[in-house]
Amino acid sequence: MSQATLDDDELFDEAASEMREDVESSLASARAALPAADEVWDVEADNTLGVLNALKGALDTGDAESHLRDAKKWFAMGAKADAFDDAEDLEAEIEDVEALLGSIVDAHERVSTLASTIPELRGSLEDAHADAGADDGADEEEEEEEE
Repeated sequence: MSQATLDDDELFDEAASEMREDVESSLASARAALPAADEVWDVEADNTLGVLNALKGALDTGDAESHLRDAKKWFAMGAKADAFDDAEDLEAEIEDVEALLGSIVDAHERVSTLASTIPELRGSLEDAHADAGADDGADEEEEEEEE
């Protein structure tokens, strides 16, 4: 083996190690950007809409998606170059973070939908009860007229 080949192998090993570190660092950043469990569980508000809006804010994933994308990008590049001796652990961790992020995004969308529905529902219920009160008043007038 020539000296140039040995240097190339050493450089490749060094690059592969750095690539693995980049994947691990990006995954750690993605996990750190996810909301804390207590932020999602403990919300304070005066009413239902306030709770939903607080929960929606707590479910913000920040830069987690961007960090996950970086991890996947570096992992894909390293895997394609066959740079990782044991890529299974990285792949599993990426899948775990991706699944968790997907669950949070799904919950955020559901809470957002509910938060936008509740004011309309409240208005409709107020109208329904106001109409029922008006109907009750009209029924009482008819009964009085019949007597």
